[in-house]
Parts: sequence; C-alpha cells; structure tokens
Amino acid sequence: MISLKEILLSLFAILIILLVPHSGVIPLPFGYCIPLLIFVWFFLKQYKENFAGIGFSFKRFQIRSVLIGALAGVLVFSFLNWVFFPVLQKIIELPPADLSGFAKIKGNTGFYIFLLAMGWIVGGFYEELIFHGFIFTRIEKMIPGKYAVFLGFLLTNIIFAFYHAQLGIGGVMNAFLAGSAYHALMLYYKRNMWYAVFCHAVFDTIVLTFLYAGY
Repeated sequence: MISLKEILLSLFAILIILLVPHSGVIPLPFGYCIPLLIFVWFFLKQYKENFAGIGFSFKRFQIRSVLIGALAGVLVFSFLNWVFFPVLQKIIELPPADLSGFAKIKGNTGFYIFLLAMGWIVGGFYEELIFHGFIFTRIEKMIPGKYAVFLGFLLTNIIFAFYHAQLGIGGVMNAFLAGSAYHALMLYYKRNMWYAVFCHAVFDTIVLTFLYAGY
C-alpha cells in the first residue's frame, strides 16, 4: 500500500490527465499528448519508476505482438459491431455512438490519413500508455489485497469509457468493452503493452476506414 501523499498526488495526476485533453487549454489538435507524456514521465521519475514499469518498453517489442494485436483488433471490432451491439439492440433501445465529430471524414482522403495517423499515435500509443499503463498501475497501487488487479482493471476501463463521453452512451459502452479487451490482452501477455497498442490501433483503423467509406 502506498502512502497517503502518493495516493493524493496520483489522484491529482489522473485528474490532470483526464481534464486537459477536453479543456481546450492546448488548442492544437491532439496537442496535449506530448505535454502529458512528459508530465507522466516526470511523475514516475519522482518515485524512481519509468515507462517500462507500467508496461511500455522498446526492448519488449515482438513481431508476434503486431500479428496477435492486429488479429485481436479485427476480432474485437467484428464482435462488437456485428454480434454484441446488434443483439443488445434487440433487447434495449440504445442510441448509436455519436460520430458527428467525424462527419468530415467521408471521402476526404487528407482528413482520413490525418485521423489514421492520430489513431495510431494517440489511440494506439498515447491512450494505452496513459490509461492501461499509468492510470491502471496508480489505481492498482492504491488498492490493498488480492483484488487490486481486478478492481484496478475495472476502474481503469470505466474511466477510459467516460473519457469518451463525447461519443454518447453507445460510444461509452463501446469504449468500455473495447478498452477492456485491449487491457486484458496486455495483462495476458505479461503486461506487454505492445499487444494492446496494436490491438487498439487496428481497431481504430477499421472504424476510421468504415467512416471514410461512408458506412
């Protein structure tokens, strides 16, 4: 169990990470990524930790992480969009995800390529490192006992889901389920974040490609 001071500082750090991207304080599109990664690096350094300790290390990159992560991304997308949500719609009336923010992508190759790059950089690398790396390990350290991993997993993916609140309730549910899949893949492969990075990036690539094509 970590000290009360570290708990409070961890909660403050998580709050900063969640608020800054939606605050508009950094006007550049996705311009918050580098400042917040530096913030996380500095925070970890204060406790003699590093990115490797939260699951991200270039030394742990494996070709199989690309293949397995990509396949998992395809399977997660297919399951959610062609099995889970269609079945759920027959049980309850659920509004679809609000994708109005992506309205300009249809047939717009330049915008599509830009968002595709952001899908890999922001979705794949930044969000995985921040949420399933940093936020998860902070929460895990705060919770004593044998349920630390489970509760840390659950709380992290609830936070990840509501971080996507701008997508509406359908988008929040999708983010929770997809985020849980990315996170579970990482944990299964001994907390190697590369698997989650490629799973998340490929999932986003499929979504953006469907939107670009007008589906």
